[in-house]
Amino acid sequence: MTDTSHPNETLSTIFSRSSYRGLFTGTPVPRHDLETILRAGIAAPSGCNRQTTAFVAVDDPDRVARIKQIFRRPSCDTAPAFILIFTREIPGVDGHNYNIEDFSAAVENMLLAIKSLGYESCWYQGGIRNCLEPLRAVVRMPDPYRLICLLPVGVAAEPLHSAAEKKPFGERAWFNEYTPDAVSYTHLRAHET
Repeated sequence: MTDTSHPNETLSTIFSRSSYRGLFTGTPVPRHDLETILRAGIAAPSGCNRQTTAFVAVDDPDRVARIKQIFRRPSCDTAPAFILIFTREIPGVDGHNYNIEDFSAAVENMLLAIKSLGYESCWYQGGIRNCLEPLRAVVRMPDPYRLICLLPVGVAAEPLHSAAEKKPFGERAWFNEYTPDAVSYTHLRAHET
């Protein structure tokens, strides 16, 4: 495996971040840290600058408790704060909607900010599909915004696991043209059958 440690703080954060699904300590997330995380989301690129993504950080104990009752996951049961990410479709100058790309970039920025501030999180999207409207009601977000994902935020109470193993570089990235080596090609063909 290639060493991905790097003296650059940004790259170190990228290479060390992984999804955390464990329990959180009771340590609250200060409002100024939540604001920094939200600002990282706002700073993400946006197709045609339409800025289709909106965010609600939840640190009020009553609302946090309501979210925990609606969306039951071990990491959510102990999270001291949540960030709910909303999207809406606004066509760009070319007539296409880029809201998926917009919220994806924003969530990644926030995940990196969360990690760099010493917290952990996990991107929950598919799992919240059955409780979108109740979660949206907790924060009173109006139409046309749609809830798209949720991030629990807190200090990890359990040991962090290594990031999920990634396929070798040569199976996912190339220079100038697609040129798989024989080992990579054989490995890929074995997984197709």
